[in-house]
This record gives sequence, C-alpha cells and structure tokens, in this order.
Amino acid sequence: MRILQLIDSLEAGGAERMAISYANALVEKIEFSGLVATRKEGQLIDQVNENVFYLFLNKKRAIDFTAIYRLRRYLKENKVAIIHAHGSSFFTAILVKLTLPKIKVIWHDHYGLRSNQSRSQNKILNFCSLFFTSIFTVNLQLQKWSEKNLFCKKVIFVPNFTLQNGSPQKITILKGEKGKRIVFLANLKKPKNHIIILKAFYDLKLKDLGWSLHLIGKDYNDNYSQCLKDFIESNSLENHIHLCGNRNDIEYILFQCSIGVLASTAEGFPVTLLEYALANLAVVSTNVGYCSEIIEEEVNGLLFDPSDESELKRKLTRIVNDQLLRDTLSSNFKETVIKKYSKETVIKQLMIEYRNCKNEK
Repeated sequence: MRILQLIDSLEAGGAERMAISYANALVEKIEFSGLVATRKEGQLIDQVNENVFYLFLNKKRAIDFTAIYRLRRYLKENKVAIIHAHGSSFFTAILVKLTLPKIKVIWHDHYGLRSNQSRSQNKILNFCSLFFTSIFTVNLQLQKWSEKNLFCKKVIFVPNFTLQNGSPQKITILKGEKGKRIVFLANLKKPKNHIIILKAFYDLKLKDLGWSLHLIGKDYNDNYSQCLKDFIESNSLENHIHLCGNRNDIEYILFQCSIGVLASTAEGFPVTLLEYALANLAVVSTNVGYCSEIIEEEVNGLLFDPSDESELKRKLTRIVNDQLLRDTLSSNFKETVIKKYSKETVIKQLMIEYRNCKNEK
C-alpha cells in the first residue's frame, strides 16, 4: 500500500503528533509512507522519520492552485492510493481529489468540540464528506456526530497511540523539588482550562508543601495566557508555577515529574494522557471526551468534572498526600496504555481499515 498522511501544520498539537506517529509507524509496514504539511511547518518536524517521504506545500490561501498542483504531482509520482487527512486538511485533500478522482480520502477527526456543534456550523465539511471513503474518529461521541451529520456513512473509531523514544533528548531541567512536580502538557488556549488548575494549586497551598506546577505548551501571548500570567503574579507564585513554553524533549520533561494533570472542557482523545502513562505519572484528568474511557476512576487515575473546582481540589489533595496511591495509579495506568493503546494494537486495526478502503469501489 501507498499512503499519505496530510496535516495542515507541524506545530505541537494532538492531531499533528498523531499524523507524524502514523507516518513513522507505517514506514515498516507498507511500500510508501508519506507526510505532507500544507500550511505551516513547526517544531514537530524533527520527529519525522528519515524514511518518511515528506513534503511541505507552503499553502498560502484556502484555494491555492500552486499548492494543489504540487500535491497532485507528488501523489502521481509516488503512486499514492490513499490520503489520510487529519483535521482541517480534509479541504486540501478534496480539492486534489477533484483532479485525481481515483484516489481515496480518509478523514480523521481529532476535534473534541465538534460533538457539540451543529451541521450548519460545518457546511464545508458536510459537502466534502460526499467524497470521503471513510471517516476515522478519536472518540465515540465524534463517531456518533459524523454518522448523524455527514454524508459518508462509514465511520470508524480508531484510538490514538503513542511511542516511547529509545534515546529521548535531555535538554530541559525543571525547577522545583524532585518527587513534587506537577506537569500540565497542553498549549495555552481554550478549551484547555489551565486556570482551574492554577486556582486549585493556590487554594490548596501546594507551594507550602513543596510542590511546583509546570505548564508545557505553546504560549500564543493572547488574553488567555495573559490571564494565567496575571494570576501567577498577583498571587506571588512565580517561583512555584512555571510557564515553560514549547519544548522538544517532552519525554524527558515528563520523567522529571510525579503527577500529570489535564483540565480541558472539551477533548477528543488526548495523546497527553498516553504520554503521562508511559512516563509513570499519577494522573488527575478531566472526564470529558474519551478521557473517562482511558481512565478508570480509582484504578489507574482520578477524574473530575472540569466545571467543578471543589471536586478537582478533593482529587488533587488525595493524590499529593498519598505516595502509595500515586504509585498504584501510575503503575496501573502504564499497564493499561501498553495493553490497549500500543502502536502494535492500533496499527493492526489501521491496516485492516486501509485495506478495506483500498478495496472500496
């Protein structure tokens, strides 16, 4: 098989990381594994396997004929049979399919908030779905939404997976006391809901107990991040809550921490949770999206309603005060993720769906 992963950028984000993970994993499974970034490159380009056939289109506008021609030439030269389009890149995939009707397009929906939207909010997607061979979704809510609202009726839930790097980069040295670091891995933007974690950290006086909080993710320098910075400054937390920005050595950062948190008000299937698990972190997570399917309460993590600050504080209090609980949850979570969300398990399912897609008439 000859398959292309299509993504709009290579900046740090869940869909972007999954597009790269698929391209990398498929190198050893198929004849041709390609990756094309349409609009923007980014820090994740360093994670692309050297054996992946990579192309950057440098698309300048929604309909960019030069970029479409470059993609069309790439597809023809490499005899690509399937475009696996992640997120908003479906539009580019359909534009090029109109010039190459035989090519199959799979659309992969990673956007957790979509399950709260109407069909009228997704008019372009709705039209483009006429040309999809299959749709992959990262959780069951998105699967139901696509089945109800889009024209393509072959909709399949495909879980995310993550990989451990055998030799991770070791660049970032986190501040704070070893064994008392909490990490929040998410870009600083809605709906990641960072402020609820900052408020809980302050209200519980975790700084007085020696704990530190580390926010890892892109700072867009907008009102959202300014609100976080103002809160930190006004409560004299500069030495205890650290905004670390984008980082390339995530695996090494996570191994320096003890607790991982996620507080989103909407999620698809957060790769962050899988990364926390492989780093042996005890996790306190929002219960939205697929999070409550990945985490079993009291068994491999703790869940909370992202609109309930008191529930979050109860869960954080338990986990910071109980080392045995942290050890048990982290061990169980790693075991769960290795068993259910390993590369081997997910890629095996993916290959079956690719073959079915290729055989569709």
